[in-house]
Amino acid sequence: MRYLNIKQGPSGISEIALGAWRMGNYTEKEAAMVVEAAIESGINFFDNAVCYGKGKAEERFGHALKELNIQREKIFIQSKVGIDADNGKFDWSREFIVDSVEGSLKRLGTEYLDVVLLHRPDLLFDADEVAEAFDELYTSGKVKYFGVSNLKPMQMELLQRSLNQKLLFNQLQFSVAETQLIDHILYMNQVKTGVAETDCLPDCIDGDVLDYCRLRNITIQPWSPLQFGFKGGTFLGQRELFPELNQKLDELAEKYEVPAAAIAIAWILRHPAHMQPLLGTMNPVHLAESAKGSGIDLTRQEWYSLYLSCKGRFLP
Repeated sequence: MRYLNIKQGPSGISEIALGAWRMGNYTEKEAAMVVEAAIESGINFFDNAVCYGKGKAEERFGHALKELNIQREKIFIQSKVGIDADNGKFDWSREFIVDSVEGSLKRLGTEYLDVVLLHRPDLLFDADEVAEAFDELYTSGKVKYFGVSNLKPMQMELLQRSLNQKLLFNQLQFSVAETQLIDHILYMNQVKTGVAETDCLPDCIDGDVLDYCRLRNITIQPWSPLQFGFKGGTFLGQRELFPELNQKLDELAEKYEVPAAAIAIAWILRHPAHMQPLLGTMNPVHLAESAKGSGIDLTRQEWYSLYLSCKGRFLP
């Protein structure tokens, strides 16, 4: 496993992280097995959220840490706040942010969080109020670093203007099958003509967030790195929907002597933005397979061949 040193942030974090979105659906024993498999694969960064399983995911993870006797200072724990699932709203108010962190600390059984992210944009957020919450959490030692998820550049600019802490992370969807972060860059200044090969030409709906994050030294954490759509499932083995992609993944998997999942993760890691993909599997075997993507250096030719293997993509 390779490790990242974040400018003005944590050092020595694994370039692949484990996301605990599904952990609340598993028993304490099963959750502990997943965490143990992650540690054995070299993963030391774990992502959670207050709304995952309405807190059950954090409870399971906290129990796993205790059960496995993992030293707190040896790992990095990140959680996300801002989604009020019980009341069907987003909430970045000072009170909700602080109370959410307090709840996470209790469920996780830890005195501090390494990172807290604002979980999806609250359309009514007041940047100054967020700053008050961050200052309170930072000065109390309960949170070391901060970031966001699914935020566009101007939202981050507006927020950062009021903050005393630097935004270090942004969670965004990205995989070899979901490439909206880079599609509009390649097809810039292209015109949709109705011809089949131009059907994939996208509008720039993300505000150039990839380039913005690179300029501001914000680490992108791709979520669902092995999936397509919002809840479409994995593209691995989906030969009817992604025949050429799976064929190419299998070819490279054979070349590098790793599972196809590792190649899909290596494709993300090959990008010079130094992203940190979040694995969402709760299967210890699949987790170990995907983690093998760290350390594989795909060639430029191989990277482009994977990108172009999805239907509708072409070099203009």
